[in-house]
Amino acid sequence: MTTEKTTLVFGWRIYGLGVMAIAMLCLAWGTFDTGQPVPKDFPYRTALAYAIAAFMLVAGAAVEWRRTVAWGAAALTAYYTLIVIILMNGYAALGHFTEYGTYEVLAEQVAIAAGGLIVYAANARIDAHLAVRLTRLGQLAFGVCALIFGGAHFAYMNLTAPLVPKWLPPSQEFWAYATGLGHIAAGVAILTGVRARLAAILLTAMYASFTLLVHGPMLVANPSSHWILSENAVNIALIGTAWVVADSLARPRR
Repeated sequence: MTTEKTTLVFGWRIYGLGVMAIAMLCLAWGTFDTGQPVPKDFPYRTALAYAIAAFMLVAGAAVEWRRTVAWGAAALTAYYTLIVIILMNGYAALGHFTEYGTYEVLAEQVAIAAGGLIVYAANARIDAHLAVRLTRLGQLAFGVCALIFGGAHFAYMNLTAPLVPKWLPPSQEFWAYATGLGHIAAGVAILTGVRARLAAILLTAMYASFTLLVHGPMLVANPSSHWILSENAVNIALIGTAWVVADSLARPRR
């Protein structure tokens, strides 16, 4: 079981780096990540933001080392599931449940939680059957997130297409539709298990291309934008998550 419960180092380390990047931005700005909505009038909001950012930084750093990876992944999974998804975004969704963007933001947080769950299951000293169930739960959650990401491309085509570099042929709209369909196809593949690993690998490559072609150039053009910096950090975490999912699908189930 040692081989089956060890993911490739690069995937989980990129995941950890993404979480650390999110945390460092929160520390630098003294606020919560854009995907972690906390009311402006929440008591001691700034102090809480610093405390949460410090926690995320420590947990993300713990993921980088084999001896602490399971603990770091467990802490991040618990935090994102109980606090970010249920409390923060659950509360926000009540007031914006008719807006598709609410579910896209929620899906980003679910994806990060799913990545942490899979990393934990692969490295923790737990029952093999439980590890398999937790891994599959993480894969399914990520598959649903991919469907939501793809739908967002169509729901917000007017915002998605302009992000594509104008020099990229044949057109911005073509790549906006193509990446949306790619997300949906990958989500279906991961949920059904048909060419699931190939789909996760292609998603990893697509997220990496977003950094090179979309988020990176935007950051160069406007390096002081909190939103752009946050988008880059979250995208790094998603690259790591997709990579971890691909690794988990490479291992035979028992």
